[in-house]
Amino acid sequence: MQGFGLHHISVRNLNLHFKFINRSLAFLLILTFTGCHFWEDHQNRKMGSDCREVVAKTETQLVDLEGDVLDDPAIWIHPSNRALSQILATNKKAGLHVYDLEGNEIQFLPAGRLNNVDVRYGFPFTTGTKDIAAASNRSFNSISVFAVDPISGKWKDVSARTIASRLEEVYGLCMYRSMRSGKFYVLVNSKLGQVEQWELFCSSDSLVDAQLVRQFSLNGQIEGCVADDETGYLYIAEERFGIWKYYAEPVSPDRRLVADTSKMLSPQIEGLALYKSRSGKGYLIASLQQKNRFALFERQGVNRYAGCFSIVGSGNIDAVANTDGIELSELSLGSLFPNGLLAVHDGMNSDNGRNTHQNLKYVDWSEIAGKFNPPLIIDTLFDYRRLAYPTADGGCR
Repeated sequence: MQGFGLHHISVRNLNLHFKFINRSLAFLLILTFTGCHFWEDHQNRKMGSDCREVVAKTETQLVDLEGDVLDDPAIWIHPSNRALSQILATNKKAGLHVYDLEGNEIQFLPAGRLNNVDVRYGFPFTTGTKDIAAASNRSFNSISVFAVDPISGKWKDVSARTIASRLEEVYGLCMYRSMRSGKFYVLVNSKLGQVEQWELFCSSDSLVDAQLVRQFSLNGQIEGCVADDETGYLYIAEERFGIWKYYAEPVSPDRRLVADTSKMLSPQIEGLALYKSRSGKGYLIASLQQKNRFALFERQGVNRYAGCFSIVGSGNIDAVANTDGIELSELSLGSLFPNGLLAVHDGMNSDNGRNTHQNLKYVDWSEIAGKFNPPLIIDTLFDYRRLAYPTADGGCR
């Protein structure tokens, strides 16, 4: 794993040295430590005229409930036929939706008030490996774990117990699989800025349990997060301040600021997603909820700003607004999405100008990539399902 080098900064030391300094001055000092090029690059590239407009290719069925219901999508890649891949989406009032690539709902799990969801592949049970998803469950202030049957494509809850968080109320969630150890982790956070990291393990032939291995805090409300298994980095969106870059391994909470809301983003950052390529390059994508836009940063290096886009209406599909969660797959997903897929929550869905229930929008990645000059990377051969992870210790405990 690469270190932060000259851009490295210890949160613990920062708190000791600047205990009585207000937040705005502390932020200026952070920028000084992280290097002048960061400040100059982002100062000179505020979002505005560089925003491209793209259109969605399709959308999911509407949810049955009114109001702010959907939140966060996750994409599961089918092991043998990518055209059968699925999109999971949390229902903040009722459970977990499962959609196919045409937007049809094919399963619903009444699992409680789920807020965020993420997927990882090849979790080791004693009887073999299965793909799993984890979700933050606000009904029980817990982490729910699901596994999918690769033949039927059906999901079921495989939580060994109520994996109760110590947070005041769980909120955002993302998963991480270590390239060092092969271990699986869930990171869950709260509106108060608290973060917990849980290690998942198999407790029987078919159930998953977890143990708490790390805790740390940010100053403000957080939700969106995403972990890069290959590089070992974790990105967390502090909604009204900026995007932070941490180590994803359960060690030091040292961090670096990637982007700040005051200079180039928006008053509120929501979902985060990654586009990865075999070259080690790619993009970090952030949902800017109050601007109805999506910002791109380089995956590599210091994560320089790379531009932005919005999803406008076209034909029978309306524009995307007030987005919470987003998710992205680089892989070719059959004939519908041969160049990859971006799935986004549409918080203000409409039909012929009339407000209606929420849904997800699906955007072909080539639609986004082609609007930039030079075009963004398209690499459909980066298969995270087949990364060379080490074998996790042990089997079931």
